Amino acid sequence: MAHLISPEELPRWVPGEVLCSSEGLAWKDVGLRVYRYEGLGVEVPQLTQFMIVAYRHGSTRVDRRFDGRWTRTECHPGDVSLLTRSQASHWHWTEPVDVAHAYLSKSLVSRIAADMFERSVSDVRLHDLLRVQDPVVSGLVNAMASETSDTALGGALYVDALSTQLAVHPLRRHASVDLVEHSTSGRFAPALRRRIADHIEAHLEQNLTLDVLAALANTGVWTFTKHFRMSFQTTPTTTSSNAGSRVPRNC
Repeated sequence: MAHLISPEELPRWVPGEVLCSSEGLAWKDVGLRVYRYEGLGVEVPQLTQFMIVAYRHGSTRVDRRFDGRWTRTECHPGDVSLLTRSQASHWHWTEPVDVAHAYLSKSLVSRIAADMFERSVSDVRLHDLLRVQDPVVSGLVNAMASETSDTALGGALYVDALSTQLAVHPLRRHASVDLVEHSTSGRFAPALRRRIADHIEAHLEQNLTLDVLAALANTGVWTFTKHFRMSFQTTPTTTSSNAGSRVPRNC
C-alpha cells in the first residue's frame, strides 16, 4: 500500500505561503491551514485525512486528475473542492489564489457516519468534486479559519461543534458510505459483545470513555450507546464506571 502523508507534510509537494494554521490549538480530529498559492502544477500524494478546499480570494482555471480522469473548471471565492482520503491526485492552476484546507480525520468521519446511519461503517469516500457551490461548507471552513486567530474562551469546544457539522453536511450530500451488516435485533454480534466485556474488565482501574468503547465497535457514541443498552440491558456509562464482571456474558 502506498505511503499516506499527513497534512503537515503536504507543503513538501504543494509549496505555498501559510497565512494561518490550527497547529498548536489542541483541536481534535480536525485541522485547518490557509495558504496563498501562485500558479502551480503539482502531484498530491494520498492523504491520511479527508480534505475540503474552500476558495477565499482570487479566481483561476483548475485542472485535476483524480482516479485517472482529468476535469477542468473555473474556481472562484465561495467555491469548494473535495478530496477523499487515500486518493492521489494531480492539480494544475494558473493564477494566484488564497485557499483554506480543512482536514477531517477518518475516525471523526466514520463516527459521524455511524451515528447518522445507526450502523457500523467500513468505509467512507467523498465524491470527486472539483468545484461545487456549497455555502454551508464554505461558511463552516471560514468560521474555523477565523478561530485560528481568536483567543476567546471555548474555542476548542466551538471548533468541535463546527467539525461535526462539517462532517455531517458532506456525508448527507457528497459522500458514499459502506455499512457493516449486523443483526436486525439491534444487538452487537456475540464476538463483539465478548470483546467489549473483556475490554471493560481489563481496564477496570482506568477511566474508560464512551469514545474509546465506541471505537471498539467501529461506531459513533450515540449508536454505540443504543446498541450497548440492547445488548447488555444497561448503559455503557454505568457499566464502565462499575465492576466489569457485571456485564452479562450471555446477551
